[in-house]
Amino acid sequence: MAAVGKQVKQLMEKTGNFFKIYKQHGGVIGNFLQIYRTDELKLGNEVGQDKYGNKYYENNMYFYGRNRWVQYSPGVNMDYDGSQIPAEWHRWMHYITDKPPTEAPPVDRKWIIDHTENLSASDKAYVPFSTTKPKIESWVPPQVAKK
Repeated sequence: MAAVGKQVKQLMEKTGNFFKIYKQHGGVIGNFLQIYRTDELKLGNEVGQDKYGNKYYENNMYFYGRNRWVQYSPGVNMDYDGSQIPAEWHRWMHYITDKPPTEAPPVDRKWIIDHTENLSASDKAYVPFSTTKPKIESWVPPQVAKK
């Protein structure tokens, strides 16, 4: 009988977690969009938000390495990238520090520039103009004269 009681308790706990996740992501549409964007639904406490609109979550019930995550700003839609996380949140996401920037803000230095994402793989990437002559010339097949 004790085993059945334990199974019922686990089932109730899982059902409770399901409804918490359902509520956290905003109902049917919110859950659908979350699964579409990230392929998973997680339950966690919101730790903070950066100035770009990214929200950061933590739940220590998940395995180490999977217990901190980011929900990118809805403005980027499906074009999110790891370089969109600012340096102060990057430190927390990668376990360099235990305290998020909301608890221990980074030291503000006048020489530090504002964060920009890496645009290398996009159409906005910087491509320098080459002024040097190419060292390799492409082969042009010989043309056969027509009679």
